[in-house]
Amino acid sequence: MKYIDIENWPRKEHFLFFSGMDYPHFNISANLDISRLKPFLKEHGLPFFTSALYLSARAANSIKEFRYRIRDGKVVEHETVSPAITVMGNNEVFGYCTIEYHADPKEFMANAARVIAQAKENPTIAEDSSRDDVFYYTTIPWISFTSLVHPINLRRVDSIPRISWGKYFKSEGRLLLPHSVQVHHGLIDGLHVGKYFTLFQKLLDQPEILKA
Repeated sequence: MKYIDIENWPRKEHFLFFSGMDYPHFNISANLDISRLKPFLKEHGLPFFTSALYLSARAANSIKEFRYRIRDGKVVEHETVSPAITVMGNNEVFGYCTIEYHADPKEFMANAARVIAQAKENPTIAEDSSRDDVFYYTTIPWISFTSLVHPINLRRVDSIPRISWGKYFKSEGRLLLPHSVQVHHGLIDGLHVGKYFTLFQKLLDQPEILKA
């Protein structure tokens, strides 16, 4: 982790402008093509959620703006950020858990399977407020949504990106996945969200990397 020199940061004006707003977040939703991913996962017996989670976290970690966080009025850049996800418990009450990010897909997904299994047995929404080196993930597998807005605590600065996807559906011979990204505009612009969508799609089109 390192601190950004805000005084000499090209985003200084934008950071101060949007940080002064009551609600400095914006959300972009779009469909991603998983036509290559789904049959690959079926062929190799790989789970959809943790496979997509790995590819998404890999894309997000590749964009430094997604690793920026606001901490006590300063901006920090993390070297690596991990997914903090919602998990539906066995009693239909969801909980939170964090899966440490590993560049190796096999190591990441093996760890994810263990953490998720534990979270299902004992779901809790207690957060580790000391950590901001996370992305918040949630899925809405019952709905092919067209937009999504997440709850934010406006009593404190919250600069953690929210990443979500919904129920995939077929359209004109393609299999599409509704995807949503919510970010703090003081740190991230539409350009950077666009880079994330582009890179995530590129990874979805190359599912072979999951077996690397």
